[in-house]
This record gives sequence, structure tokens and C-alpha cells, in this order.
Amino acid sequence: MEAPLSTCPPPAAGPGLPDPAFAACCPPGPAAALAPRPDEEAELAALCKALAHPHRVHILRFLLAQQACYAGDIAQRLPVAPSTVSQHLLSLKEAGLIQGEVQGPRRCYCVAPGAVERLRALLEVLLVQP
Repeated sequence: MEAPLSTCPPPAAGPGLPDPAFAACCPPGPAAALAPRPDEEAELAALCKALAHPHRVHILRFLLAQQACYAGDIAQRLPVAPSTVSQHLLSLKEAGLIQGEVQGPRRCYCVAPGAVERLRALLEVLLVQP
């Protein structure tokens, strides 16, 4: 039998009755650390959604290593159809992680300036321990 994921006691049996053991298990944290940050939270959620597919993570890592690359060259690195790569590139671009420039019949992509630093800053705010 697996161990329970949480060590917190179950809530009190009656509605509205606080369980003293719960207060000891989950004491209130600093209010400033838990205050809602709707703009930052929405931005982080959008960036995480853009990176929620392994191919998109690979594309971003590849572009970070290459500085810039044409869409066709990126498509050759992934085991999916070029149209699927285009959709992944669009998701990353809409999130502001990459940018693309038309060069004749081709599109050259690169990591958007400051995008990775912004993602890192948002993750640090999320992961900071109060």
C-alpha cells in the first residue's frame, strides 16, 4: 500500500469547524508572499503553456544554441510534419519567447531578446520560499 501524499490531517468533520491539527500543519505564511499577482501569474501561465510540449522545449533549446535558424531547418530536426513545426513555432512566437523575420521565401527564427530572462525571473518569484 502506498503512503499518502500529504501529511496534513484531514479537515474537521463538521462544516466551519477548524481542526487545531490543521493549523499546526499549515500555518499561515507571510501575506506579501501569497498576495495575488495577476499580471505576473497570467504571464507565467502563458509562457508555461507555450512550453508545455516537448517539441517546443526542444525548439527553444535549439534556437538558444544556434542564435537563429530557418523554419525549414528546424523542421528537419523534429520527427513531425513541417506544418506541425510551424504550429509549434507560432505558439512560441505568440507567447513572446521567439521572434521570426521573413527573408524572401523563408522565415528566420531566433529567441526574443529578454524572453528567457523574463521566464527565469517569473519562475524565481514562483519558487521563492517565504
